[in-house]
Amino acid sequence: MNQRLNSIENRLDSVENRLESVENRLESVENRLAVIEVEQQQIKQAVLETNEKVNRLEAIQESQHHIIELLSVRSIQQEAELKRLQ
Repeated sequence: MNQRLNSIENRLDSVENRLESVENRLESVENRLAVIEVEQQQIKQAVLETNEKVNRLEAIQESQHHIIELLSVRSIQQEAELKRLQ
């Protein structure tokens, strides 16, 4: 009878050790997940900031393109005026 109880206790100790090992691994996974979530949030913020900058650059480029077109038209008009005056 004692032998059976000892055997059961040994098996329970083994199960407890394995459970503790699983808990430790789970804690490690949870810690890694927390780090990944923080990094993901940082990446998301960086992407949003980059998107805002790209949108501003596109707006500036569009404005500059419009100005260049206007200057080009003026230049052609001035050339035509000079040729007409000559």
